[in-house]
This record gives sequence, C-alpha cells and structure tokens, in this order.
Amino acid sequence: MVEYFTYKEAMNYLGINSYQGLRNLFNAGLPIIQVGKTKKISKSAIDQFMKEHQQTVND
Repeated sequence: MVEYFTYKEAMNYLGINSYQGLRNLFNAGLPIIQVGKTKKISKSAIDQFMKEHQQTVND
C-alpha cells in the first residue's frame, strides 16, 4: 500500500476536486513532507488530521 501521496493522489483519497481545497487543509494544519522540490503527503498524516478534525453536526 502507498504510504506517501502526490498532491493529486491525496486529493483523490480525500475526495477533493481542487488544489484550493487541498491548500485549505494545509492552512488548517495538514502536514506535508518536502525533500528538495518533491512534496508528498503521508496517508497516515491525512488519516490522523481528519480524525482530529472530526465533528458531529447537529442541524
């Protein structure tokens, strides 16, 4: 299984259609891994980030 995603792979995993949506998650604290010019996102970091930001919505 892939542990590190490209931005496009991360967007597919998250169900996000735009890079702006991904940038919004970065601004909210989703970490990236950068080595040189290569940027990746850890699947486990995405899962942890989403778990930490999980909320119950009461209408």
